[in-house]
Amino acid sequence: MDRQKVQQNKEAVRWMEQASQVAGEALCLKAKCGTVIVKDGEVIGEGYNAPALDKEENRMCGKEFGVGKPKYDKTCCMHAEWRAIMDALRRNPEHLQGARLYFVRVDDQGNIKMSGKPYCTTCSRLALDAGIATFALWHEEGIVEYPTDEYNKLSYQYVHKALE
Repeated sequence: MDRQKVQQNKEAVRWMEQASQVAGEALCLKAKCGTVIVKDGEVIGEGYNAPALDKEENRMCGKEFGVGKPKYDKTCCMHAEWRAIMDALRRNPEHLQGARLYFVRVDDQGNIKMSGKPYCTTCSRLALDAGIATFALWHEEGIVEYPTDEYNKLSYQYVHKALE
């Protein structure tokens, strides 16, 4: 299946805007991100990035021992995608099969920032294993829905190039 550009799709824009509202709750010091997972026209899971349990004592960024993670993921926070998947699993695990995941990053004023290409292998593996059908990002050229298996492959290609 080829990725689909859905720039003019009002429904996709609506879900991205909802994900941006969720991102407004983010507690991460490095970036504000939000995710909604949609199935049959309704949100079945949502999440924002923040320290585990939203607790300051679980924040590891800036600690003397550092995070020690590769350059493409220096945050100590739970990713928005992870939280959205866990939220959907708590609500109804069967709904994840065939769902769509919409991810956005926002600036300090809550405006949607254009996403880079797929890069997070942890998020891609988790979405793939959960049965999510597509992973949507808003690029300069519009909203692109990647089949999750393609998103996973592209994420690994990104990491491989970054390590060269």
